[in-house]
This record gives sequence, C-alpha cells and structure tokens, in this order.
Amino acid sequence: MSTLPSTPLVSLRKQCLSELLGTYLLVFIGPASVIIAFSSSGLTPFEAQEIVAAVFGCTVAGVMILLGRVSAQINPAVTVAKTAAGRLRQEHILPQILSQLAGAILAGVTLTIVFGRLGSANSLGSTELASAVSPFEGITLEILGTFVLAMSALIAGAFLNAHYQQGILVGTTLFILISFIGPLTGASFNPARSLGPSLFSGYLDNQVIYYAGPILGGLAAGLIFGTVVKPQKGG
Repeated sequence: MSTLPSTPLVSLRKQCLSELLGTYLLVFIGPASVIIAFSSSGLTPFEAQEIVAAVFGCTVAGVMILLGRVSAQINPAVTVAKTAAGRLRQEHILPQILSQLAGAILAGVTLTIVFGRLGSANSLGSTELASAVSPFEGITLEILGTFVLAMSALIAGAFLNAHYQQGILVGTTLFILISFIGPLTGASFNPARSLGPSLFSGYLDNQVIYYAGPILGGLAAGLIFGTVVKPQKGG
C-alpha cells in the first residue's frame, strides 16, 4: 500500500472550512426543500418526493463543483469510506467529520430561525421511518443506500478528473436513491444530514439508524473499493 504524503496544516484547515460550508449548504437547502414541498397543498406526495430528491441531488452536485478543489465530501459516511479505501489520511478523518457536524448544527439553527412553526410541523425536515418500515428494515436500507452513494463518490474521485463530472455522478446517484428509498426511510445516507434537523426539532425517534447505518455502509464501500483500487497519492 502506498504511503500518503503529509499535507500542510493550512491545507487541512482549508479542507475543514470547505467541509463545514458544504455540509451547511446541504443540511440547510435539502431539509428546507422537505419542509416546503411537503407543506404545499398543491403537490402530491410523489411530486413532493421528486422535488426533494432533485434538490438534494443538485445541491450535492453544486457543492462538489464549487468546493471540490478543496474538499467536498460533506458526509461523514463518505469520509469514512475514503479513509477505509486509503484515499484520505487517517489523521484527517476526525477534523473533517467534526467540521461536517458543525456545519450540520449551524444548518439546524438556521432552519429553526427561517421556518419556525412551519418547520416544526415537518420536524425541520428530519429523516423519519415510514409507518410500515421496521427499524431493522430501515437500517438495512440506509446501509445499502449509503454503500451505493459512497461507492459512487469513490469511483468519481478515482476515475473522473473534472469536478463537474464528479458532482453530476454523485448528485445523480443521490437523486435516484432518494426517489426510491426516500418514501421508506427519508433517505439520509448521511449522519450530518439527519443530525441538524433532528437535534433542533427534537425529533429523535430511530435516529440511531441514520448514524449507524450510513457509517456501516460507507465503511463497507471503502473496504471493498480499497481492495481493488490502489490508494492515490495525495491528501
């Protein structure tokens, strides 16, 4: 296995700031679309779900295009996947995840301020299990969905040079996943995405599913990817 060279502290600081900003944008814009779409009386549940899926997909793509030159994982599960695959230095995992969580918390505060009672009616866009979905089924779907999403991020980083191509691939993958899994689990695949809204809405039911499931899915994707693709040289 190749040894990844050291990265200057200033570079890590830039990466962490980029992760904070990118995660903030995702966790504010995505759940905001949930609040607005599912509060609209003019939309069917299917139409609302597709709007949410499109907003999440476009937000991820946009963040990766804008911030990809610095760092744009914006998801602790993807950070775990990249570390397990040998494509991110191990000492970077904690600072980057903490930055992502900080961005999610700031987004939760913003959602509370901007939407108030309207947001409370939708738990600030928190991820929730459908009534017919058991916790076991929920965590299984979150593991599988995150595995696919993390694998797409790893493939994009390894084989696509242009950030807009990476963003389109990962964003499109997320759109498809939310379209199919969203009605069942809310389609988190990202602990930070679930943390911000749930923390400030007080909706804590089954939230461990949205933290453990994505981490397990990301870890599995990283370990499998790392066995077939040699780690890149770089931070």
